[in-house]
Amino acid sequence: MLRAYSTRSDLLVEVASPPATATGIVWIDLLNPTADENASVEGLLGISIPSQDEMQEIELSARLYQEDGATFMTMTALANLDGESPVKTPVTFILKGATLATVRWSDPRPFLAYQTRAARQKEALSSNGEQVMLGLLEALTDRTADALEKLGNDIDALSREVFRNAGNKTRDLQAVIALIGQKAELLIMIQESLVSLGRVAAYHAALDPAARKGSAAKESQSMLKIIQRDAQALGEHSRALTGRVTFLLDATLGMINLEQNQIIKIVSVAAVVFLPPTLVASIYGMNFGVMPELAWSWGYPMALGLMILSAVLPYLFFKRKGWL
Repeated sequence: MLRAYSTRSDLLVEVASPPATATGIVWIDLLNPTADENASVEGLLGISIPSQDEMQEIELSARLYQEDGATFMTMTALANLDGESPVKTPVTFILKGATLATVRWSDPRPFLAYQTRAARQKEALSSNGEQVMLGLLEALTDRTADALEKLGNDIDALSREVFRNAGNKTRDLQAVIALIGQKAELLIMIQESLVSLGRVAAYHAALDPAARKGSAAKESQSMLKIIQRDAQALGEHSRALTGRVTFLLDATLGMINLEQNQIIKIVSVAAVVFLPPTLVASIYGMNFGVMPELAWSWGYPMALGLMILSAVLPYLFFKRKGWL
């Protein structure tokens, strides 16, 4: 899908796709592009659009570079954050003059959020391709912040499940461990996305400021600093959440070990308590021809009493020692 946008009265407006010329076009968005759509944009901007495999490469030289008079910046974004299976997806920003081209193979929500906001609010700067890119980076950062906030609340709930319900024998700690694993995996994905976003912002900030022309250069520079600062702060927050998840996982495993030890303790005590009565019963179950108690009328009650006494004495001893 190919969509092109220009600005009218400081608002983002969609134009016919593909546009006949790049003049006045501030943003060309390629979502799951076909070969014809790629060729159309390449002819329009005089660039070579990277393939999906090239976008997924992790070398910095393959993600941040300049070619054919354009700047190519690829980051790892996150899609389906509200679903059960968030995914990582590469997004490439291509700045050529005053035009931005984005190439993506998934549809992260921040793209639609920015497009809707820029089409309705003049405060959402979109006078050139650089400002559109910074607006998209800002939307991606805000979306990541929301995901981290929700993730923090989920971790709080898991913490209460592990610690405040420690006496609940019916809780499923294996299910808790599975949830902790899901949160840890999402945190790793968020950290990777924030690192790549920070690299894109730092690379763009390192470009020659003199190359940025127009009256909106100061606003763009301010937005860039805010994005860098937010990405750094969110990265620190995600690392703090990672520490909490690690502690929670260790605590949950510790709870499982305690419960297992308690079960083994009960079984061991039961075995020790019933061992003396078993010994007494074994002795009186021997088939000897001469046993003094066989002819004694009180022999049977005496044997039962001896078994009960031999079970009660170890129990009282363990109780006094505090082992029960």
